[in-house]
Amino acid sequence: MTSSAPRRSPLALTVLALLHYKPLHPYGIQRLVKDWGKEQVVNVRQRASLYRTIERLNEDGLIAVRETERDQQYPERTVYEVTDAGRETARAWLAEMLSAPKQEFPEFPAALSNLLLLTPQEVANVMERRAGALAEKLDELEAAMAAEAGLGLPRVTRLETEYLRAVTAAELEWVRAVVEDLRAGGLAWSRDQLDALAAGQVHQ
Repeated sequence: MTSSAPRRSPLALTVLALLHYKPLHPYGIQRLVKDWGKEQVVNVRQRASLYRTIERLNEDGLIAVRETERDQQYPERTVYEVTDAGRETARAWLAEMLSAPKQEFPEFPAALSNLLLLTPQEVANVMERRAGALAEKLDELEAAMAAEAGLGLPRVTRLETEYLRAVTAAELEWVRAVVEDLRAGGLAWSRDQLDALAAGQVHQ
């Protein structure tokens, strides 16, 4: 095991969690992520990132090679299993990620901090497009929640979808309110105002 502490990530936690159920090869992990709807919260679209995560977990001693499957129809597949250290680390990561909000830097707040580059009309137009996309996503999440509930699974298996639905609904409400303020003129700015503001700050 390496001397430095293992680096956690949503994908690394998910790999360890899935290997708690049974040993898997990388393709099996990727398939389960999609089958169980976890692609909503972890990115496995780039298989290379999954392989890098698995390699790092193996180097850190959190997973280990169980066997190599050989089948004439497929290339050789390395099957991994979680180690005792991996089980302990997964529990610690999960507790940390649940209890302590992490300072993250998503694109949308960064864009909001620079929207003065656009006119109020331009911002209203693009924010309306975002509202439309959010409404579609909300419909998809509500459909997914209904489908999951129909399977009779316990609520704990649906919490990530429930959370995403709540966050999406809240963002949609906020975006629509901002667009309404922009259209009504309650939220406005001009180039002259921005130039004067910038000049004042530069000469302070």
